[in-house]
Amino acid sequence: MTAVDEWVLVAGRRVRYRVTGDGPPVLMLHGIGRSLDDFAEQHDLLGAALRVHSVDMAGFGESDPLPGKSTLPGLADAVAGFLDEVGETRPAHVIGNSLGGAVAMLLALRYPDRVRSLVLANSAGFGSEVTIALRILALRPLGRLLLHPSRGGARRTERAIFRSSSFVTEARIARTFELAKRPHGARVMLDLCRSLGTFRGVSRPWRDAVLTATAAAAVPTFVVWGSHDLVLPAIHLEAAKVLLPHARTHLFADTGHMPQIERAEEFAQLVRGFWADSVPG
Repeated sequence: MTAVDEWVLVAGRRVRYRVTGDGPPVLMLHGIGRSLDDFAEQHDLLGAALRVHSVDMAGFGESDPLPGKSTLPGLADAVAGFLDEVGETRPAHVIGNSLGGAVAMLLALRYPDRVRSLVLANSAGFGSEVTIALRILALRPLGRLLLHPSRGGARRTERAIFRSSSFVTEARIARTFELAKRPHGARVMLDLCRSLGTFRGVSRPWRDAVLTATAAAAVPTFVVWGSHDLVLPAIHLEAAKVLLPHARTHLFADTGHMPQIERAEEFAQLVRGFWADSVPG
């Protein structure tokens, strides 16, 4: 099944998305500095009996940025606006990777009628520990210097994401470099990193607020992690078990920050099983 890029205007902003299949809706949200390309494999694996959407969140990939500062609530509101514009009014199964996991949780809290279940893959929010590369972005002026686009920087980014070097392809490096050159990219990254954390790590107040409310809401939730994540360490999965006692969890062995790519078929199989077992018909 081939997913092609489509475009829609959300509050006057141009937003790129892909959609495949027909059935109950699925929405997939990528991580910081990333794009919907990180879910290409899942479109193929999940898109037969489901209506699967992936979207470049505001300011990332090829989507236009928010008019003001980029914040977690702003991203969640923009995702809700995207669903409105594509006419998807049914509650969706939402899959979020990294920053996309935090956006997914906030979407469920701000728009509970839009979210049927949550799949959080190596999600932000479960601990303060985060790669030094993102912590440096909270520092001025080092953050902006670090974000200067380069092919070497793109290669280092891809190497940090995957456990297996076989996924660090020249095509992925070229795509990461291409997207990093967008003129608003550094501003969006700096806005988000400085609103969500400091050089010490991911800030606790927003994490506590989101996770406490998510636990209370008890939306069917599946939290998965890669054992060798260099961005958000796998010890966060243990925190998830405590903070979200209602959630199902799974650890992918010998896997990095993006199990939806490195363990694509197993990821899809586990997610389908979770939906079948845990989400009311």
